[in-house]
Amino acid sequence: MSGAVEAKLAELGLTLPEVVPPIATYQPAVRSGVYVYTAGQLPMVEGKLPVTGKVGGEVTPEEAKELARTCALNALAAVKSVIGDLDRIARVVKVVGFVASAPDFTGQPGVINGASELLGAVLGDKGVHARSAVGAAVLPLDAPVEVEIQVELVQD
Repeated sequence: MSGAVEAKLAELGLTLPEVVPPIATYQPAVRSGVYVYTAGQLPMVEGKLPVTGKVGGEVTPEEAKELARTCALNALAAVKSVIGDLDRIARVVKVVGFVASAPDFTGQPGVINGASELLGAVLGDKGVHARSAVGAAVLPLDAPVEVEIQVELVQD
């Protein structure tokens, strides 16, 4: 049974993926009170990274923006694994995006817009959030992008 959020995903032509299994010792998402915090989500698709490398080098900013979108979708799957129903999200509080960047690449905010725009499209006003977009020398598995989110839940 899916609620309004998953109906919106379907309307956008998206399917919530299976939760990406951890690649180290951590949980994909953890609930603390009325908040759920996700681990950094890589842009895994069916267990694989579709592309690797640095943004502004081997990966274009446009490709990276799409990968950030995939990260956000994976983050929503991780949240659902903890709360069962995405309609329990009151709002996305914070998004942190990491971009593996070529030395002269400074377009991290545009890349992480992929995640922010997906959350807005799926959750509407509940998807509006504070955000950081950070350049990094390298990310796990040579991923170009990694995104983590914090959501507040509707109080029962």
